[in-house]
Amino acid sequence: MVDYQKLMEDKLDQLKTDGSYRYFLQVHKSARHFPVFYYEKDGVTKRAVNYCSNDYLGMSVDEDVIGKLSFVLHHSGTGSGGTRNISGTTSQHKSLEQTIADWYTKEAALVFGSAYMANLTALQTLGRQLSNAVFISDEENHASIIEGIKSSGGQKRIFRHNDLIHLEEILASLPVSQPKIIVFESVYSMTGTIAPIREIVALAKKYHALTYVDEVHGVGLYGKTGSGVCEQENMVTDVDLINGTLAKSIGVLGGFVTGSAVFMDFIRSFGSGFIFTTSLPPAICAAAEKSIQLIQGDPSPRTLVSGSVSYLRRLLDDAGIAYLENRSHITRIMVSGAEKCRSLANQLLEGHGIYVQPLNHPTVQVGEEGFRLIITARHTRQHINELVIGLKKLLVEADSNHLQEQ
Repeated sequence: MVDYQKLMEDKLDQLKTDGSYRYFLQVHKSARHFPVFYYEKDGVTKRAVNYCSNDYLGMSVDEDVIGKLSFVLHHSGTGSGGTRNISGTTSQHKSLEQTIADWYTKEAALVFGSAYMANLTALQTLGRQLSNAVFISDEENHASIIEGIKSSGGQKRIFRHNDLIHLEEILASLPVSQPKIIVFESVYSMTGTIAPIREIVALAKKYHALTYVDEVHGVGLYGKTGSGVCEQENMVTDVDLINGTLAKSIGVLGGFVTGSAVFMDFIRSFGSGFIFTTSLPPAICAAAEKSIQLIQGDPSPRTLVSGSVSYLRRLLDDAGIAYLENRSHITRIMVSGAEKCRSLANQLLEGHGIYVQPLNHPTVQVGEEGFRLIITARHTRQHINELVIGLKKLLVEADSNHLQEQ
């Protein structure tokens, strides 16, 4: 007989042995105090500052966004009550989609329950419905992109990260008549690198390929109106399909894809992940639209994030703490070894009230563990000072102990 529970326990034990088992910290989030939060430890309530939140602009705690959600919630109820084609398309859904399309100067947009589902559905639909299509995918693309391409059953070629020469080699090797879709991210969440969008689009045009850009970590932080890196590079109209999230800088829930009216109708009509899923609650859509309008109208929060990230890196340089160089808002510190990374994260939380989530396999490759530091528009200079002081103390101690062990 098969002992299914034992099989699963053995797999879990392996994760714990190699240090990559994931422990969830139960956070008591406070709209009044973000990024400060509270958690329970041995029956005692403790305070900490969050340095790994994706709520980049603090819009999830914005009074106007909360107010809009609350107002519509009392009018429309907690859920939509159906899929988009069965009573789940409300005026709030249509208004949000139009706002997103206008933001990206596209003809149409589709809203999903998450950006993961948006990627999965859009890529899956393209691969299944476009005969003989081949995806050319950056090697550092997100899991949702990988899963979308894989489940599409379409062909896949992987190009080295941001390597234009390798990308062109692949494109040149494919038949002119074969449908091609280049898939990449604007900002890569693990390394903070930014894609050469203009050059990739130029190659796509040269070889008659579609471009699909994941702007999840760019939305809200880049461009004149905050739509992302494509806007910052004046490439919004040149990219065919753009994926984004409503759950990071926008601070609510959900994801979207935007592009031409035909592309959106195509995904709407053939995408099972859109057709067979209950739609977002109307109040969530209304709150997301309100947040977008605020982001469009006020550049100061993203300017604040940019300035604070520069301040953090100056302090890290002064403290002799190495980080991966990049042009984005993501600051990655390498701490090789899953056990060491987890131990340092626990010490930062318990000893300094600093919450950073360790990155380990499969999020990153084994040996590339570390911390991804996120400074939001709500972090003060004092918060940043305390972060660097805590990091310096523990990292210096860890290096000293390592030398003594040798």
